[in-house]
Amino acid sequence: MNRIVLGAVAALLFVSAGLFWWQGRAESEHGLPPPVLAAAAPSDAVLLVDPASLRGPAPPEVSAVSREQRRFDRLDRDRDARITANEMLAPRADAFRKLDADRNNLLTFEEWSVRTANRFKGADANGDAVLMRDEFATTKPKAAKPPECRCAPRPKARARARAPEPEPTVEDESAGDEGEPAV
Repeated sequence: MNRIVLGAVAALLFVSAGLFWWQGRAESEHGLPPPVLAAAAPSDAVLLVDPASLRGPAPPEVSAVSREQRRFDRLDRDRDARITANEMLAPRADAFRKLDADRNNLLTFEEWSVRTANRFKGADANGDAVLMRDEFATTKPKAAKPPECRCAPRPKARARARAPEPEPTVEDESAGDEGEPAV
């Protein structure tokens, strides 16, 4: 009974907060001045400014934040430079809710082991509640696919620069002929 009453009160609070937000947004948009339309330049107007001399604003500088600082900031939700237990466990709450089948915020062994139990049922082809070697082989985890390389393509292998072979000398040429004595 208390859950129903609390749920109804929470729903009314959400609806009233939404109405206040909606009215406040409408009020702020209502007070904005209309946009100013730029006067259309005639088509034969001459540009008097050299575009090469124009410069835009400088790009913003990026602060060097370490990986650990980013990780800390991701968990520190209220930005008080401290991480509480609730902040540390909050990312895991969704995974817990997926496992909690009956939504009572208590995780039983059956709820926790449901993935393994379903895997066992899927592997048990003949339904005898016993896995033989060939059935057990189907439960082998699939190998993780290696990440694809996002780097630039490798340049083609260059042909190795070979030293030019020495030209045969007169002595070498005559020594190679059969039947003629070397001079």
